[in-house]
Amino acid sequence: MPHPTPLSDLTDAAARLLDLPGRRLLGLCGPPAAGKSTLARALVEGIDARLGPGTAAWLPLDGFHLSNAQLERLGLADRKGSPPTFDVHGYLALLRRVAAELDHDLYIPDYDRALHEPVAARHVIGPAVRLVVTEGNYLGMDAPGWRETAEPLDQLWYVDAPDALRERRLSDRHLGNGSSSDRTRARVEGNDRPNGELVKTARGRCDRVVGAWS
Repeated sequence: MPHPTPLSDLTDAAARLLDLPGRRLLGLCGPPAAGKSTLARALVEGIDARLGPGTAAWLPLDGFHLSNAQLERLGLADRKGSPPTFDVHGYLALLRRVAAELDHDLYIPDYDRALHEPVAARHVIGPAVRLVVTEGNYLGMDAPGWRETAEPLDQLWYVDAPDALRERRLSDRHLGNGSSSDRTRARVEGNDRPNGELVKTARGRCDRVVGAWS
């Protein structure tokens, strides 16, 4: 398990992507609760601090969760967070738009943990944005739809964390969202854990491995 890499070093590496012209895309993948979204936001803040506000932006895969109504329709309510519970084709289409459409605002969905639903247009990527940091569990997965999500990315980093730490974070997250202890245990063991094992298969396809982020 790698030690956490100093944020300044990771910001340096992200900034070097901007040595190339145009807009660059950096992907972060890794198992649930490894710290991907925390790192993504920190990188955006770090790039903006160095190069000016609005230089970087965040694009979370979680905005492409299927709605609870669609999960019920598909019989996937108990597998929320697994690969088939995301609109991977919608996510891929937006990545391609982000890479190609540089002359107008692009609106980005997110996931609302209070509502337990995706919400439209919570974030915006303006024409001046040069680095987009996108993150999600399955960006490096070798499966139809997911495989193609790596194509628009300049680099893909794997965010690693010990299983015990991740599962403790996941338990705290579920309990904080109102799940009972029994329900939380079932979700971690029956859904989060197998999802994490699946994500681990992508590690070797990533450009860099980053240690645990809190």
